[in-house]
Amino acid sequence: MTKRYDMLDVNNKLIWNFRDIGHTIRRIFEGKGSQKRVMIVLNETGTITQRELTERLGIQPGSASEVIGKLESAGLLKRTPSPSDRRTTDIQLTEAGKSAAIEARAQREARHIQMFSCLTEDEKDTLVQLLERVNSFWNQLYGENNSNSPYPEPLKNPLYCEVRRDPNHQRTGEKQYGKGNKNQQTIPCRKGFEHDHRS
Repeated sequence: MTKRYDMLDVNNKLIWNFRDIGHTIRRIFEGKGSQKRVMIVLNETGTITQRELTERLGIQPGSASEVIGKLESAGLLKRTPSPSDRRTTDIQLTEAGKSAAIEARAQREARHIQMFSCLTEDEKDTLVQLLERVNSFWNQLYGENNSNSPYPEPLKNPLYCEVRRDPNHQRTGEKQYGKGNKNQQTIPCRKGFEHDHRS
């Protein structure tokens, strides 16, 4: 941690850590349409149509076709016309694909164990309970379907909030960026999301 972090209050330290954890998770986890995830899903479902796979992964058909093509070229899966509907294509893993899927699943499980190896079982149970409470509360306040959110649209789903300070650490300005803030205009930082921007 840095001196900036040490100067933050407890709420902003929590936000700082949530943000850093989010960056780490995005960096180490495979995407929704990664080859490993596709193989893991296919190993769980068995034969499935390309449309069903695309819907399950939550990705665009074009993205699904690209990764399926790569796996097929590598000999890890095969596509065959559906016997019940010739307009659709069935997808299933080859034996090599099944072995690769099992290995990918084992790597994922080992990574999950490693990630929380710094905590005891009791600490992990406590952390889960606290995160579930925070997650539920945030969904009530900031959920996408919450029409009663106390914040105007530009302040929903902020990406980050930059706080500028002079050499004496006095606050001189701030800028918040959000999905609804298309012009990236300067707007006040919302309490709970303020933190010193780190370059």
